[in-house]
Formats: sequence, C-alpha cells, structure tokens
Amino acid sequence: MPRITPVDWKTLRRVFELYGCTYKRKKGSHHILICPGAKRAVVIPEYNEIDVEIIKNNMRTAGMAREKYFDLLRQV
Repeated sequence: MPRITPVDWKTLRRVFELYGCTYKRKKGSHHILICPGAKRAVVIPEYNEIDVEIIKNNMRTAGMAREKYFDLLRQV
C-alpha cells in the first residue's frame, strides 16, 4: 500500500466531502466539517502541505480506512 503523503488543504477537503462529510463553517484559517457517525468535527487547516499526522488524525476521526482514502484521492 502506498504511503500517505502531505497534500494541500483543498485536496484534503474534497476527499472528506467525497467521503460524505459536510462543510459546516470556517473559523480563521480552519475549515470545520461534520462527518456522519463521527463523535467530533474534522478540522482542516489552510496549509499548502498538511502534515501526515493531521491527515491520519482526521481519517481516524471520520472512521475512514486507508484504502478508502487512496480511492477518494484518485477521484480528486
């Protein structure tokens, strides 16, 4: 399986929207998305390169598997 690499915030936001998360609001430079079944919101900062740990934490929050992440990333 490929490694998770840093991506820009627009790509990551699109991946989570394709997963079923909905855009809730923006606070400063952070986008807040609500995912069905998640206990808390997914927060995506407006960085040119979002660190792998932030991506993994958001995936864990949303309940997204690695395989699903790479499938959605290919669609973007």
